[in-house]
Amino acid sequence: MNRRKVDLLDFIEETYRIMRGHGLFLVSAGRGGRPNAMTIGWGLLGTMWREPFLAVAVRRSRYTHGLIEESGEFTVCLPGRGMERMLEFCGSRSGRELDKFKELGMTAVRGISIGTPYIGECPVHFECRVAYKVDVKEGQLDPAMEREIYPRGDFHTIYYGRVLGVYAEEGAEDRLLS
Repeated sequence: MNRRKVDLLDFIEETYRIMRGHGLFLVSAGRGGRPNAMTIGWGLLGTMWREPFLAVAVRRSRYTHGLIEESGEFTVCLPGRGMERMLEFCGSRSGRELDKFKELGMTAVRGISIGTPYIGECPVHFECRVAYKVDVKEGQLDPAMEREIYPRGDFHTIYYGRVLGVYAEEGAEDRLLS
């Protein structure tokens, strides 16, 4: 289906609602080109340095972390109705061990403004290039949060992706996961 470029704010409510509920897909691909998708439930969408940004948190132990380090870009895809099982699978299996796109029958479509693909079955996606990253470090987070979120010391890198484009299919509003 053809996609049109839309305003960053057109899907902001849906992005937060789905992220807090079922989660979103974070897609990356390294130099080898094989895409990987993981499920994210944390992120920020807004303006930094006068530009639109989407920030995502990826644990340094994750396969996706290495792919974003290699490519410097990522896509965030809003799932459509009926994709709950795919979100669960992508959030519980590692791309080091298997090709999630192949296993789930998802279509990797080359990005419009970046080389990293998006999931063709998702009605809306964001294309982002990393402009800044910061590692969460031991002792620099509220102690109660650190104990709760990082009991094993598996800290995140927060990638601030400059949003180069938000793209949606016609009628995407009606196809998004509730």
